[in-house]
Parts: sequence; structure tokens; C-alpha cells
Amino acid sequence: MLYHLLFPLTDYLSAFNVFRYITFRTAGATVTAIFICLILGPFFIRLLKRYQVAEIIREETPDRHQQKTGTPTMGGLIILAGIVIPTLLWANLENYFVLMVLYVTVGMGILGFMDDYLKVIKRHPKGLVARRKMIGQIILGTGFALGVLYLAPEGMYDGTTDIPFFKNWELVLGLLYIPFIIVVIAGSSNAVNLTDGLDGLAIGLSGLAFFTFAGIAYVSGRIDFSQYLQIEYMPGTGELAVYCGATVGAAIGFLWFNTHPAEVFMGDTGSLALGGALGAIAIILKKELLLFVVGGVFVITTLSVIIQVLSYRYRGGKRVFRMAPLHHHFELCGWHESKIVTRFWILGALFALLTLATLKVR
Repeated sequence: MLYHLLFPLTDYLSAFNVFRYITFRTAGATVTAIFICLILGPFFIRLLKRYQVAEIIREETPDRHQQKTGTPTMGGLIILAGIVIPTLLWANLENYFVLMVLYVTVGMGILGFMDDYLKVIKRHPKGLVARRKMIGQIILGTGFALGVLYLAPEGMYDGTTDIPFFKNWELVLGLLYIPFIIVVIAGSSNAVNLTDGLDGLAIGLSGLAFFTFAGIAYVSGRIDFSQYLQIEYMPGTGELAVYCGATVGAAIGFLWFNTHPAEVFMGDTGSLALGGALGAIAIILKKELLLFVVGGVFVITTLSVIIQVLSYRYRGGKRVFRMAPLHHHFELCGWHESKIVTRFWILGALFALLTLATLKVR
């Protein structure tokens, strides 16, 4: 809105020309998101406590987690406010890619809200059953896939995706492109959801991933930088840097309340929205395979759950880890929660640096 309101005034006051620059608006969105979360956070936390919207800790988590029972949840509403409002204020709302990512963010947020509502308000232990949650993710992913294929600028999406570390190499998906997009959206949202098990873990890793994609979106949307780095030039995608900046700011602002000991949990409202948006941006930038690198900790966490389930089912009840997801395994090994989170953040930062290195090492 600020872009559309103030940039046209450049003819009368040259200072408004700064709204032309994506870097300026990205910084503006980041700072705005931080302040929105810091201002709305205490209000939302008091509101959630008043209506007893509190986390119900599952019995299969480590014993020390039982003391977190009663901590307000659905804090993803704070994150969504910190993402959507700054994006509407600072981004070019005529940009198709921004609108598509907002569609996934809000859609996944609503799906996660339904799950949280059933668990903490209606007291259904499993919330939205897995089958129905998956149906919702497939519907949202299908809508996004059709939008990418048939509504995006002609010729940008042809069923191919970039292969990291290789110059001018593409994976041709053909008829599998739509199912591939659905899997990326659903898989990414579920991966972040599985990682959201310790105070500050998922939101910190999400901030690192979106910070990385902000840089990739910016260089992909500039013909000079994309030619220099020899990556595909994708006009219009640079505007996604503004969205990513807002998400980084929301992550920082929410982390203020979510760091150990957490005052509020994001719940599925936040984790599904963040994961879905991460997948959507990777698809738009044709960096779906790179998502496995930038979200390396999310991938490792998800694999730990898959390995544990398969081992238990096909090896006569034997477990590979003391508990899954992986962060609970380290808790049972005696690591303090803060140590696990910090070390996983370090791994996330290393994966982020490796991701950025792929732009040059090709």
C-alpha cells in the first residue's frame, strides 16, 4: 500500500523515489514486521491466556516437556500478522508472485488454525486428523500448481526445475510437475511442523531459510546479477525479497516470546504457514531441489521420523533413535534444550551459507 500510495508522489518530491528500490522496501518490511510482533505479542499472549488457549503436551514427549503444559499456543497468529501486514504495506501488490505466496501462507495458516482449534478448544487430542490435513494441503498445493502453470507470465514455468551445483542443468518433470509441486508444498509444511518441538527451534531455522531465499529472489529478479551468476533470470521474482524480509522480521519478533522458556508456541497455525510459504517460494524461483539444502535441518528432522517409524514397523519394534523427531533424541541423551536449539541453528546457518555458495559454485 505504501508503495502504491507514495511512489507515484516521486514527481512531486524526489525523496519518495526510495520506494522504487526493493532493498529499501525489504528493510522496511523487516523492521515493520519486528515491531508488529513486539507490539501485538503481549496482547495476543494475554488474550490466549484469558481464553485458556493452552498447549496440551503429548505423553510421548520427554518428561521435562510436561512442565510446558498450559503455555499459550496459536501464536502463529502473531507470525501471520507480522508477515501479511508488512507485505501489504511494502510490496508491489500488482506482483503476481507476491499474491501467490500470500495465498499459500494464509491458506496453510487457516488449515493450521483449524488443527489447533480442534486440539486446544474442542479438546480433540489429535486435532485435524492426518487424512483431512493432507487433503487440505493437496487442495492448496493443487491451486498453487495450477496458478503457477496457467496464470504466471507465459513461458516462465515449463515443467522444469534447476539442479543445484550444475550450470544449465535442469530436471524435466513433464506431466509430473503438478504432483511434484503438491509434494513440495505439503512436504515443506509438514517438515517445519515436525521441527517445531523445542522453544525457538523452528522459528529460528525458518528465519535463516527465508533470509537466504530473500537473497536468491533478489538476484534472480535482476538481469545483471543473474547473468553474472549464470542463473536463470526470472523477471518479477525480486519482489519476493520484500515478502521474505517481512517473514524474517516476523521470525525475529516472534522469537522474542518463543525463546526458552517460551511464553507462547506458534502451533500448527504458524508452522504449516511458514513451511508452505517456504515451499512456494522455492517453486516460484525454480529452486525446489535447493530447498533440501537451505532446509537441511528440516529434512534431517523429517528423515529421523521416517526412519524411526519404518524401523519400529519392520524390525519388530526396534528403534534407531531414543525418540523421534531427532531433537527429542538429543534431549534423552542429556543435552539441554537451549544447547540443542543453538546447535541446530548453527547447522541451519551452515546450510544457508552452502545454499548461497551454490549460486557461484556451479
